[in-house]
Amino acid sequence: MSIGVRILLILILIFICAFLSISEISLASARKLKLQVMADEGNQSALKVMKIQETSGDFFTAVQIGTNAVSILAGIVGDGIAAPYMESFIKEYVPSLSSQASFIGGTISFILITGFFIEFADLIPRRIAMVAPEKISTTIIGLMSFLIKLVKPLILIFNGTANVIFRIFDIPLVREERITYDDIFAMVDAGAEAGVVQKKEHSLIENIFELESRWVSSIMTTRDCIVYLTMSESEESIKNKIASNPHAKFLVCENDIDSILGYVSSKDILPRMLNGELSGLKNIREIYNKNLLVIPNTLTLSEALDRFNEAREDFAIILNEYGLVVGLVTLTDVVNTLMGDIVYQDFDDQIIERGEGSWLIDGSTPVEDVKKVLVDINKFPEEDTYETIAGFMMYMLKTIPKKAATVNFENYTFEVVDVDKFKIDQLLVTRKNSSEINN
Repeated sequence: MSIGVRILLILILIFICAFLSISEISLASARKLKLQVMADEGNQSALKVMKIQETSGDFFTAVQIGTNAVSILAGIVGDGIAAPYMESFIKEYVPSLSSQASFIGGTISFILITGFFIEFADLIPRRIAMVAPEKISTTIIGLMSFLIKLVKPLILIFNGTANVIFRIFDIPLVREERITYDDIFAMVDAGAEAGVVQKKEHSLIENIFELESRWVSSIMTTRDCIVYLTMSESEESIKNKIASNPHAKFLVCENDIDSILGYVSSKDILPRMLNGELSGLKNIREIYNKNLLVIPNTLTLSEALDRFNEAREDFAIILNEYGLVVGLVTLTDVVNTLMGDIVYQDFDDQIIERGEGSWLIDGSTPVEDVKKVLVDINKFPEEDTYETIAGFMMYMLKTIPKKAATVNFENYTFEVVDVDKFKIDQLLVTRKNSSEINN
């Protein structure tokens, strides 16, 4: 066989091997989500790629059959292809090595052929395939499908043997395509770094998923802060409450907050007051709404939002397992949690930065909001058992915290600076410096 024919065959084999390499990487790396978008836009090749990915065993077997066959042929065709020329060169220009010319020539010939295959049949095609796997996979899918059909009998033998081994060792036959929250967050973070996702969009997406993980009690107005009206209340007391607390709606109770009857809107009370029609609450039994939305404190914010939509109400009372009122939540509270980082920082009043590495935090601040400020903390210990930073202090101290009580956690010191009876009003959080951390 002439040297020209052998070189031509080597080039053809390099091309075939390059095709197999680029097919292997592009089909394996092509992202299902992006392929699905392409398929929805009418790209039939994307559907074929996803179908082959579902039966990846056939595809990889075909690639390995082709790659090994090409490698064997390349070894036969390229054996000593450059050896005679290198041997002549050595004998003519390096006569001192004439006795070893045959061995050196064969070695150099092997290195040259192997180097060409590594560079042009393997390395470059694989790097190209990693740049745009979806685009390349949809381009070569036709030829790849033909190859799979061509070697189908061999695929049945080799792939069948591999499947038996997989079952013996209980290894999954197909890759899992389940997408987790972490996967989505990683994609969003990557999009933000690339400038594709804007800062506001990034915050919104994070907040949406936060609705699934935060309990409704983390954003509620607590029991002691709820303003309500009782049936025995005087008109003057009602006027003072409405004037001092300009809420749109007020709870109506028999005697105390746990004996709720319903709620009344300010717009229904004020006209009666102005017209002198109201004497206590005895005359408005017919105007208060008994259809009060009541929800348990075991709901997430996402579930609470569903309840609001079902009931067509914009606020709800939260009860604990003993049927006692623990708080009140409004639709606005949920929306603010969703949009807070976009429209405004809704925890600015509860978390005040005093200086470099120091924050004054209200005890009722949800731990989720605290983690947004103390970025070194990803998770508080057993944080599912409490909602607020005050709850964290009680959990860590195992007692009712007193003024000046401190807790060291991660790189921060948490100190109680104000207590109202048994309730933690404020904490001072200080980031430790490097010397303190080392000690």
